Amino acid sequence: MAKENTANRLIASNKMARLNYDIDDIYEAGIVLSGTEVKALRAGKANIKDSYAVVKDDEVYLREMHISHYDHGNRFNHEPLRPRKLLLHKREIHKLYSKSREKGLALVPLKLYFKNGKVKVEIGIGKGKKLYDRREDIKQRDERRDIARSFKSKLIKV
Repeated sequence: MAKENTANRLIASNKMARLNYDIDDIYEAGIVLSGTEVKALRAGKANIKDSYAVVKDDEVYLREMHISHYDHGNRFNHEPLRPRKLLLHKREIHKLYSKSREKGLALVPLKLYFKNGKVKVEIGIGKGKKLYDRREDIKQRDERRDIARSFKSKLIKV
């Protein structure tokens, strides 16, 4: 059987994170998984929409990340919502700990993907946006889209 090419293949992304948070720093971390979890991820059965990261006892854990049961698993199938340990360097963990203690900052997972056969998660340090900030971002994005459309239509007419 041919080996599947899994280099930088996206599993799940948290699209709402960039809308709800101003992301400052981004860290790439490995994640500790069991065998059936990896097989379920290869099938694309993950959701990181409501998940968040916490620092506890000099370790970082990803909480509320849902990985569905593996279809062909047996009685040793994994727990879908268990906390999963992230693999980071000690100095990165200390930076994340100090940043997470600041008021208004949160550790938000942005992407979950395969990189050279290993599962990686991208964690961002984000400051929550207010409702009016989100509306302003949407307004600016729509304006940029309208400008791009007008330029494109002018280029086609010429």
